[in-house]
Amino acid sequence: MMNDNVLAQLAEVLESRKQAEPDSSYVAKLYAKGLDAILKKIGEEATETVMAAKDGEKDKIVYEVADLWFHTLVLLAQQGLHPDAVLEELARRFGVSGLVEKASRTH
Repeated sequence: MMNDNVLAQLAEVLESRKQAEPDSSYVAKLYAKGLDAILKKIGEEATETVMAAKDGEKDKIVYEVADLWFHTLVLLAQQGLHPDAVLEELARRFGVSGLVEKASRTH
């Protein structure tokens, strides 16, 4: 897979898993369990990412961030969102001071 297409390709696969039987794939099973199960996985992966960073092992950090991103993509798909929405938000923020962006938030 080419890096610039990975998010779009993953989004397609994750979308297709919505129609799959829960016992046919990990993602289909996660969808069947619902939002709380997906959020729990994101929390677990975030914690594992933090622990990997504390250990300072670069390969482990990359592995755990990949897990975290993957489960976040599952959440986006479950909520009817595409990764492009996040990329557009990041693009919107590009070149804007982090302090200015944070101050402009209403929530």
